[in-house]
Formats: sequence, C-alpha cells, structure tokens
Amino acid sequence: MRLDKMVFKRVVLILSVLAISLSGCKEDKKAVKQTEVTFKKEGELIIFKVADSTEIKLDIEIADTDFDIQTGLMYRESLQNNQGMLFVFDDVTERYFYMKNTKIPLDIIYLDANRTMVSFQKNAKPMDETSLPSNVPAKYVLEVNAGLVDAWSLAVGDMVEYH
Repeated sequence: MRLDKMVFKRVVLILSVLAISLSGCKEDKKAVKQTEVTFKKEGELIIFKVADSTEIKLDIEIADTDFDIQTGLMYRESLQNNQGMLFVFDDVTERYFYMKNTKIPLDIIYLDANRTMVSFQKNAKPMDETSLPSNVPAKYVLEVNAGLVDAWSLAVGDMVEYH
C-alpha cells in the first residue's frame, strides 16, 4: 500500500509539472499595434523653379541622424502635398533609397551640395525594396508624395532652400 501512495504522488507531481509546462505554451493572441507615426514640422523648404521663377513652399521634417535617415517615412499612413522629408547627409556620393516598410507612394528628389536638383525617382512603389539610385552624387534627398514632381513640373537644375 505504501508503494502505491508513492507512485500516486509521483504521478500527480508529473502531471502537475506537465500541466504547468503546457499552460506556458499557450499562444498569445494579443494583437501588437504599431504606434502611429505622424508628421512633425521641423522646418520650411522652398523649391525655386528655374523655368518660370515660381516657388513651391513645403513644411518639412529633417532626417539628419542615423536613426532618422534609416527610418525616413516608414510606417506613415499619409503625407500631405505641402509636406516632405528632407534627408541631410554629411557627404556627397551616389545615394540609394528603397521603400521598405513605406506605405506611401513617393517621388524621390536628389540634390547636390548646392541644393540643386540632379535626378529623380518618380512614383516609388510602397513596400518595394528595389534600389532607387540617384545615378549621380547627391548630398540631400527630398521625399514628397508620388506625382508631385510631374504636377509641379520640376526639372534637373531647379533649386531648394530650407530653414
């Protein structure tokens, strides 16, 4: 009889350990919600069109830290047509951008050290990781909503000033 009690206690102990182990394996069905990233005005930018001397004014966010440059407009739900993001780099070299985790279609405007437009990548597709090169050296990059380069009739040689 004593042996049966010991066996019973061990079986209960094993079953208890097993039950606790299995309860820890339950799938957590809580949804992880992305924090909404919203536009934060950090400056103003003016595009000077050489062809007709018109000016286009934008509110901008400035990406000039490693984190801001790497994150850019990722995870944003929208961007107004009078808003953009200006990337400021320390050096002048060919730039390569992509649309990983970027939900908004964009036009990418590459500028040289004098803030003169040197090339464009129009209608960059959301969530696409295809490389979008400047094809020439650039120090600044301006991202705006897709279609605005054509709507504003921007051209290589147009200039930008910001503060």
